[in-house]
Amino acid sequence: MTNEVLTLWPELMWISDEDLREKTARTWELALEQSVLTPADLDRIPFTLLAGPDMKVSFMAHKRCVVHVARESAIKMTEFFGDELVIDMDVLIAGAILADVGKLLEYALDENGKSFQGKYGKYLRHPFSGVSLAEKCDVPPAICHIIATHAGEGHMVKRTVEAYIVHHADFMTFEPFKERLK
Repeated sequence: MTNEVLTLWPELMWISDEDLREKTARTWELALEQSVLTPADLDRIPFTLLAGPDMKVSFMAHKRCVVHVARESAIKMTEFFGDELVIDMDVLIAGAILADVGKLLEYALDENGKSFQGKYGKYLRHPFSGVSLAEKCDVPPAICHIIATHAGEGHMVKRTVEAYIVHHADFMTFEPFKERLK
């Protein structure tokens, strides 16, 4: 795991399975290798392509918030529901960290450093490219499922418990901004 990825994602250390932690980090490393975006860009660009010039929430601020909200939700659900609802925390955290990794291929930058949907992104949205990146790094299917189903595309299939949690964490940290995105 590179220092660059660990700096972006200190939450990787929440994944107890070392092999899964490495595969999750490697997926981010591969995405950064293939992307025009740098780690510095991820802390600068808005978290959505729909954002106007006044949006100050960065890509990484949103992504890390999703991971934290998903994890805390799962902890509380486990506390209240016990064995009635089994949640695999490693799968949940890895899935939350990887949910938007495909955006690194979807986004491009103009000459002023403003992000926009690039040519690749016009053909493949980030759930598809994210799964492709993850599969190249031998990320397990349960986590690829979360990547594939975290966005609107996931409404077409049955989600796992972990996928529901990540989906809702993602949307609850996006929907409140919708009025500002019009």
